[in-house]
Amino acid sequence: MKKNKILIVDDEKDMITVLKKWLEIKGFKVISAFNGTDAVTLARKQKPDIIVLDICLPDIDGGEVARELKNYPETENIPIIFLTALLSKDEENKDSHITGGNIMLAKPYNINEILAVINKQLKMKRSLDNQQAIFLQ
Repeated sequence: MKKNKILIVDDEKDMITVLKKWLEIKGFKVISAFNGTDAVTLARKQKPDIIVLDICLPDIDGGEVARELKNYPETENIPIIFLTALLSKDEENKDSHITGGNIMLAKPYNINEILAVINKQLKMKRSLDNQQAIFLQ
């Protein structure tokens, strides 16, 4: 069985290290980038199954990364989970954490919450991929 590939994008090295290690233990293949420009390049080249993306990055922000990825056929349908300190846990819990079809989770994050959201998004993506495959037959 193929491991799902996750791209983590954050300018905080410690955040990437901890999340990467935890997700690898859970059976995911993890790749990472420290800025938005590298994230777009890596996503187009590696085609991850899902992207965990910080909003505040040193070059282009996460929102711009998401918009740019929607411009390419190879990346337009990759689910994105934003991690941000710009959203409070109260706002996240009031269902105001979905924007443009992408989910926003507040920092500091709960690792089990991230895993649950990742698994839910991957399940939805597989379902959509299966529907598209049937439609194209």
